[in-house]
Amino acid sequence: MSQEAPAQPLPDHGEVWYVSYGSNMSAARLAVYLEGGRPSGGSWTNPGARNSAPPRRSLPVDLPGALYFAGRSSQWRGGTAFYDHDAQGPEQGGPTAARAHLVTAEQFADVAAQEMHRVPREGDPIEEVVLGGIDGGTHHAGPGHYETLIEVGRLEGAPMLLFTAPHGIDHVEHTEPSPSYLAMLTAGLRESRQWGDSELSAYFERLGVEHRPA
Repeated sequence: MSQEAPAQPLPDHGEVWYVSYGSNMSAARLAVYLEGGRPSGGSWTNPGARNSAPPRRSLPVDLPGALYFAGRSSQWRGGTAFYDHDAQGPEQGGPTAARAHLVTAEQFADVAAQEMHRVPREGDPIEEVVLGGIDGGTHHAGPGHYETLIEVGRLEGAPMLLFTAPHGIDHVEHTEPSPSYLAMLTAGLRESRQWGDSELSAYFERLGVEHRPA
């Protein structure tokens, strides 16, 4: 007799889906933001979140917009992944492979703070914005690289949120990501989608970067 799959826990009040399209698709990388420490191949240490518990669930999702690499990460020493929700269609590189993590609003705010090179703290306005809902689907917390919050949909009643840059794919110079950064993206894609080298190579080729199998 076959057994039914165990029921998946639904989101609780105050939980959100943090949608990562970059290095935080990797469970090990996200754990550093939650627990503190330095990621493999990284250059500096994250302080960690106020709540270090892992996501209650993680699952792959596809976003309609396009991913691109720009700027220079002080952590990875190369271009960083950004998401342009308005750049939709294969001619601009979409859709984007992502991974949604079910976390608390507090944890989402603390990860966002560390992406913005701040120390997580009580009373973070990002947490208040997340709990109150994002009017119009977009909130600009500031002009920084990861200070634009976007709600890309809802899943099981909870908002799906990500952060990205205020500029779009066609409004900034694109830069080459470092091998260590691409290794983190590769790990996240393998974990969440069980992609092999052929799928990974095809995806990165669409993004305009070379995949180097480990």
